[in-house]
Amino acid sequence: MKKAPIATRPAKRRTIGLASVALPRSSRGVRKKGVPSDLSIYQRIAAAIFEQRLPPGTKLTEDTLGGIFGVSRTIIRNALLRLAHERIVEIRPNRSAVVASPSREEAQHVFEARRVVEAATVASARVRAGRAEIMSLRELAADEIAARGRGDRRAWVRLSGMFHLALAEAAGNAVLGDFLKDLVARTSLIVAINEAPGKSACALDEHRDILDAVAKGDVPRAVALMTRHLESYEDRLNLSDDRSAVDLHAVFGDAAASEPGRGRLRARSEPAVPFGRQNVRSAERKKRARRAG
Repeated sequence: MKKAPIATRPAKRRTIGLASVALPRSSRGVRKKGVPSDLSIYQRIAAAIFEQRLPPGTKLTEDTLGGIFGVSRTIIRNALLRLAHERIVEIRPNRSAVVASPSREEAQHVFEARRVVEAATVASARVRAGRAEIMSLRELAADEIAARGRGDRRAWVRLSGMFHLALAEAAGNAVLGDFLKDLVARTSLIVAINEAPGKSACALDEHRDILDAVAKGDVPRAVALMTRHLESYEDRLNLSDDRSAVDLHAVFGDAAASEPGRGRLRARSEPAVPFGRQNVRSAERKKRARRAG
């Protein structure tokens, strides 16, 4: 007698920073009690990149991240491979992984692609977006303006990307939405490296104006506003090759508070990693002293 096939639950879509991925409930993101999974670490690193706390070119060493999160190098490596698959991180043979560094030419190509995709998005949103979707988008635009007003850069960067993704979702075209998720993630890297000091790449009311045109059914105006919005976004960027060193401990210093049991498990074969700026500086001084001796 044949056994009936075991029913499986549909994949659950979970939001990660500005992107989302479909994850089976039973096989991914599972972690032992008190131990961060590669998925949760992937989410933390992706959020730090999307919120521009980890600029392009930042080294993501397995030992350092393993020490910060209290996990083995294998778990860190799996998280980095997830990020590399989305072209957010570059895995270099026999060297540390780094946050991807989009070139000037790549930045131009990304914005060109966004103008094409998002023109189609606003046209579709006019036809398919209902009152509830429009209201939700208005709330996002208002939250973004509020975050800008109180100087919460991390929040408005996240909300800005969410607005574009929510507009694509309201358009009801999953293929366009998937394209845009990749483009928005890559745009975050481009902004992180090229945004002029003291300036915002996004004008305050542009999202609200686009939404008003969509709600009124004025497709030509909505497309024109979106195209102008992305062109001005690109124009306000200040292309530069400057790179500033980033302390991973400072970026993920709250890992101990947010991950129960962090640090209690560590691969036996891995050396302990100094935790905190003072310990890192002390270790560097000792190394210089040994070399001098």
